Amino acid sequence: MARRATAADLAIDGDRLLRRLRELAEVGADPRGGRTRLALTDGDKTARELVVRWLTEAGAAVRIDRIGNIHGVIQGLADLPPIATGSHIDTVVSAGAYDGCYGVVAGIEVLQTLRAAGEVPRTSVAVLVFTNEEGVRFAPDLLGSRVIAENLTLEDALVSRSSDGCEIGEELQRIGFDGDVSPGALRPSRFVELHIEQGPMLEAEDKAIGIVEAVQGHSWWQVTVEGVANHAGTAPMALRHDAGAAAMRLADTLIRDAAERGIPNVATVGMITFEPGAINVVPGRATFTLDLRDDSPYALRRAEQRLHEALLRLDRAGYRTRALCTSRHEPVAFDAGLCDVLEQVAARQGLAARRMLSGASHDAQMMARVCPSAMIFVPSHRGISHNPAEHTEPSQLVQGAQLLLHALLELANNPEIHHAPPAL
Repeated sequence: MARRATAADLAIDGDRLLRRLRELAEVGADPRGGRTRLALTDGDKTARELVVRWLTEAGAAVRIDRIGNIHGVIQGLADLPPIATGSHIDTVVSAGAYDGCYGVVAGIEVLQTLRAAGEVPRTSVAVLVFTNEEGVRFAPDLLGSRVIAENLTLEDALVSRSSDGCEIGEELQRIGFDGDVSPGALRPSRFVELHIEQGPMLEAEDKAIGIVEAVQGHSWWQVTVEGVANHAGTAPMALRHDAGAAAMRLADTLIRDAAERGIPNVATVGMITFEPGAINVVPGRATFTLDLRDDSPYALRRAEQRLHEALLRLDRAGYRTRALCTSRHEPVAFDAGLCDVLEQVAARQGLAARRMLSGASHDAQMMARVCPSAMIFVPSHRGISHNPAEHTEPSQLVQGAQLLLHALLELANNPEIHHAPPAL
């Protein structure tokens, strides 16, 4: 009978972890030092094939579900639901090397470490690679994990269209990742996602590890303001219905509300366009995106209310406005008992940890609808992410992956570990 694994006598191959991160970072690389692998593009296909190869080398049974999520599982001794980890490999435009990818590669490293040592834990251990986490090419974000969590139906997800007019279902077929497994076929007993912090707190406080207790809610909007296009030289300022100026004033007001009043915690205008888009024409139409985030459901709703109040004032001033919500979810609290386990394992490894909130969205918040879930953060230099300058020290990447190995083994070998209600 296979010997039960213990976290104390196993160690990941740090060189292999870092080498695979570098290899994955080369897929979609651009001359500016970043990489662009939007969901279900050819670059994403290449990265997926690489990950499937690594999972196979790690001894995992690999299946693809119908929304394109990749499942890699090593069998445990008992017929019990698996302990799972994972993240995503799609990126934003000109991204860094670690967002999402680190959690996937570290999860594969855990499986390969177990195989190399001949260790078989009590329960199975799974790595999940989720489709379209970033939400750049297809809306909504967190799409693969949303379908698993039944926050979005598979049917609706498959007909979601990209900015270039492609359907997800068609693109999955095109790149060969239209699987035959139900997205809900693999239901873990617990889920732990390892990720870079994407913020400055761990580095500022000289902490090695973040134990993430909750994720901020977010509310994404596409806001349109329509006025009257006119000649830039002949239309008097007082008589204009300048959609561009009105949209910029509105955006500035919403951002200042967040900066000065904390309603919500953060607000971001990521894109803005003017039509007809000529230097000598007063814009007749302006469209911008708005990203609102807060850990308080009340504050998030208040920020949305302030947006609609501001749009109503513009309507009364003679403009025509529209606001389309493109993605929304409430703040999510992670499992308190699972956070306790992660903190205890970190302490046994001598790693200084702090409890914290995630400002960014992650697949773990959708998995929290399925099973007790939590996250582990490692530091991000200067808090920079979604940027080619994204950086975490190699030693910190190895430490985080080692903690993940120990934590997953603790959970897989002790499936009866008590879990508590969410932390919030």
